[in-house]
Amino acid sequence: MTQATDMRRVGPLHTALTLAAHGVPSLPLRAGKVPFGNCRTCAKNACGGRPNMKSPGPCHCPGVCHAWAAATTDSRVLNSPQWEAAWRHAAAVAYHPGGAGLTVVDLDNPAAVAWARETLPATRIVPTTRGEHWIYQGVMQSANAVRPGVDIKSRMSYARWLGPGTGTMAALPDAARALAVKEPSPDRRTPQAISAPLRGQGGECRHRTPVFLDRGIAMAEQRITQAREAVHATVYGTFLAVLSTHGRCGCLTDAHMARLFTAAQAKGESVRHCTDAWTNARTTLGL
Repeated sequence: MTQATDMRRVGPLHTALTLAAHGVPSLPLRAGKVPFGNCRTCAKNACGGRPNMKSPGPCHCPGVCHAWAAATTDSRVLNSPQWEAAWRHAAAVAYHPGGAGLTVVDLDNPAAVAWARETLPATRIVPTTRGEHWIYQGVMQSANAVRPGVDIKSRMSYARWLGPGTGTMAALPDAARALAVKEPSPDRRTPQAISAPLRGQGGECRHRTPVFLDRGIAMAEQRITQAREAVHATVYGTFLAVLSTHGRCGCLTDAHMARLFTAAQAKGESVRHCTDAWTNARTTLGL
């Protein structure tokens, strides 16, 4: 029996292939329960990121890059030579709950477990080292520290695979969705301020009327808002398109780009990712 064959029959790769066969996107974790780092090409998200292996967007890296976004159900990818070294050094397997249509309420201590038993409907439960994972059918925005000892793992997140658990899986309740909804503070009623430079290079504006710009921004907002998957790639691609048209003539203002950041944040993107995508788009176009 060769080493490659042995890897397919036992260990993390075997677990990942089993999950993939059941439609659960998975990926390897290294020691410390963290994903493998991006390759040099993808370092600091220079490639613009990718939403998942089925829809790679601007990133075509075959390696185990972009953390949760590397999770896949494609056995050819899981078995590929580019992933072999990661499986050899893998300490555990993770999965992308949102990609499987699931939400994990991660309860990190006994107090959090007691709160869940009083607040949330019964569902499938997986014991963890310090608490429990409550798994629901349905997808929502991921969020950390929604209350003491409680994290939400669904879209754009990963959870460690610790087994199928016990109990009947319930539909995602409104009480869980409400955990990720934060009321704005009195001094912040709009999304966080944009920290990346937004202005063009100060050249002569080639647009004869501001209607052209306004229409372009509105179309870009709509493109982001209507994205049902590949949100990372859509945001990056939209920023790239806006900058390629308006980035060199100086007609873009902070207000224009705030509209795009607002649309992206409404789809679950963080300010940091928006800023990175904007900066990467500028770099790609040489602005």
